[in-house]
Amino acid sequence: MLLRRIRRMPDNAPATLNSFIIHVSLPALTLLYIHDLKITGDVLLMAAMAWIYFVLAAGFFWLVGRWLCLRRSTVGALMLTGGLGNTSFFGLPMIEAYYGHEGMVSGIIVDQLGSFLVLSTLGITVAGLYSSGRPTAAEIARRIVLFPPFIALVISLILIPVEYAPWFIALLKRLGDTLAPLALLSVGLQLRLGHIAEHRRDLAIGLGFKLLLAPLLIFLLYVPLLGAHGLPVRVTLFEAAMPPMITAAIIASEHDLDPELATLMVAVGLLVSFATLGGWWLVLQDV
Repeated sequence: MLLRRIRRMPDNAPATLNSFIIHVSLPALTLLYIHDLKITGDVLLMAAMAWIYFVLAAGFFWLVGRWLCLRRSTVGALMLTGGLGNTSFFGLPMIEAYYGHEGMVSGIIVDQLGSFLVLSTLGITVAGLYSSGRPTAAEIARRIVLFPPFIALVISLILIPVEYAPWFIALLKRLGDTLAPLALLSVGLQLRLGHIAEHRRDLAIGLGFKLLLAPLLIFLLYVPLLGAHGLPVRVTLFEAAMPPMITAAIIASEHDLDPELATLMVAVGLLVSFATLGGWWLVLQDV
């Protein structure tokens, strides 16, 4: 925000940063982490959370959009940022802080097989459907197949039997480490806190769903209905309460889906979640 205020960055800097993240940072992380995932009996339950979450968000914001007569771009932005959580660059450090290092494996599974795959498939589909171009099904499928992180996902699955060379692991890690600072820089360059008043209703609805209502619905499904319990379940439910995903806001901006609201969802949600996550941690202690 300071760099934008003192005009040290060009006006097109966010677009350039977003392009680097999508074409370099995210693919590098995908090639790095998916390669080492081990499939176990609990994996499907953990990965399913993000898919269920996004479907709930899409239905909820579609109904809200019709009820309040929201613009299509606003509905699309809310579906993306309200349906995808920051389960990696905010979620993993918070998991380590609250549950220790033993909870990290569950967090990575939720992020890579859940949130990331949802972003690469359903997220890109929603972005295409709600963008101004209204692409056909074939065009949406083409966007998914050509989405660089999705290509990296397919390659990483193919390469699971192949052992990476140490220099290649170091390279992927260095490139992947650029995501968090560049994503936050991109959000900061686009963030206008003066727009909070203009978007306060939509922001309240989006964050109310993302931080409170949706995690509650997932909790009721997993604990009372399915009877799931244990550390992997606690971590999965904790990930469900994470603030909006930065990359989802980037995708929304790339498709011109109410960029102001999308960046506010990320920035304000990040700050509010420090309080809400503490509350969810207390709720989940006996799960």
